[in-house]
Amino acid sequence: MGKRDTGAVETRPPRPHRASASRGPDPSDRSLTTGGLIAKTLMLGLVTAFAIWAAFPLIDAGSWGWLAGEIVVVVVVFVVYLRRPLPMKYLLPGTLLLLAFQVAPVLYTMSTAFTNFGDGHRGDKREAIVSIQTSSVTQVEGSTEYTLSVATRGDALVFLLADPDGAAYLADRDGVRALPAATVDGGRVTAAPGYTLLNLGQVNARSQEIGDLRVPTDGGVIIASGATRAFEAKANRGYDAGCDCIIEIDTGRRWTADNHIGSFVDAAGERLPQGWRVNVGLDNFQAVLTDPDISRPFLRTLVWNLGFALASTFGTFAIGLLCALALHSDRVRGRKLYRALLVLPYAMPSFAMLLVWRDMFNADFGLINRLLSMHVDWFGQPWTARAAAIAVQLWLGYPYMFLVATGALQAIPREMTEASAVDGASPWQSFRRVTLPLLLVALSPLLISSFAYNFNNFNAVYLTTEGGPFPADNPSVGATDLLITYTYRLAFGGAGAQYGFAAAVSIYIFTIVAVISAVSFRRTRKQEEVYS
Repeated sequence: MGKRDTGAVETRPPRPHRASASRGPDPSDRSLTTGGLIAKTLMLGLVTAFAIWAAFPLIDAGSWGWLAGEIVVVVVVFVVYLRRPLPMKYLLPGTLLLLAFQVAPVLYTMSTAFTNFGDGHRGDKREAIVSIQTSSVTQVEGSTEYTLSVATRGDALVFLLADPDGAAYLADRDGVRALPAATVDGGRVTAAPGYTLLNLGQVNARSQEIGDLRVPTDGGVIIASGATRAFEAKANRGYDAGCDCIIEIDTGRRWTADNHIGSFVDAAGERLPQGWRVNVGLDNFQAVLTDPDISRPFLRTLVWNLGFALASTFGTFAIGLLCALALHSDRVRGRKLYRALLVLPYAMPSFAMLLVWRDMFNADFGLINRLLSMHVDWFGQPWTARAAAIAVQLWLGYPYMFLVATGALQAIPREMTEASAVDGASPWQSFRRVTLPLLLVALSPLLISSFAYNFNNFNAVYLTTEGGPFPADNPSVGATDLLITYTYRLAFGGAGAQYGFAAAVSIYIFTIVAVISAVSFRRTRKQEEVYS
């Protein structure tokens, strides 16, 4: 019994053959192999075609960084879908979409924040010089004014001119030449051998190209004036590379290039309106904190922004929770009907409802003043306008909180509240010490996301108060402006857009929301540890 039979041979069932990870699918499955091969070929062909199509504009624009990024993406796609690492086949599309729609916009915004990008500073220095020269073009005194007909020869755009004496001329980028074979009727060229005249619709479609065409002459250039006239003109301002300055020909006035601010500046400090895009470092960020004209309204707007986000978040949560608690009891009859009615504001388009609420708060014919027999200019005073904005957001936001609170209440076991009642706790004590903490564990992430949403709730303010009322001394920042509406006005409103400065403000907004969210999530995790 204690001896072991050494003569016995242990037999084991043969191991199933494991296919190598590098091998393809079973060749016996012809339909899968053929279908997969066709799908893979089509997909990689589309990727290649799109990459080739997108490469030419990048090469023309000299965007070598973006071109390199495109090449890297194409190489990665081919490696993943030809080498067949299975997990990456599913991860790669989502990763690329994340990079395209999340990471790339953030990086572009951050890079813009360190520049002076905006109206008057959109292009490079060469484009600014061309714009300055073009804007100073005036008609040469005593020069001939021609009747213009626009034509094409092949792909080239040309001018067919007729002078007051009826002589015809061909004008293109090589200069002006007589065109005796042309037909002049009614003071304009109506036909010319080898040229195709454009009709009015075609001229309008190529108006930008026509406006950019310059025909050199001895005294200047011939340019189009509208669709039917042309004249000889010259630029009154020119660029001198020796002094890196713009010189006005008539007066000799000079504007020297300041490459730090991206503008041409004269001795008195006056800038030409045409500038170029340059890197200004931290100037935009410093202006928010150090410039009194910007820092005071920025900080005032930030305080109101925090108040609006907190009032909207916790106000909607309180109202939604009260409604959910009221309908949580089984003794309430018609709960389904009440719940449907309470969710109605959430089901309606917020865009339309905000406009309706704006009319309801109208001082002259608004429904609220008429129902309450009041004469309040709701949007004319800062605090009434703020109260109106919060009230509108409470009405729009509480149905969402009602829905999530209803679901969270149903997930809490009734035995826990019944046990607290057995222990002698009052309904209020049971709610405060049992129900509410469990609700907050489940709903805290939603409250944090709601705060982030309301902090940047552009529609709620812009469609009701439009940021107003505005003080008489600063029409750029209103009493109800959030940082996001203030940023929008900087970027797209006023006398000129300041995209670089607006991008810097956007980074401040992102940082504030990120810090508050991070702290809130950390407290939420601690709360989960206590009640888990």
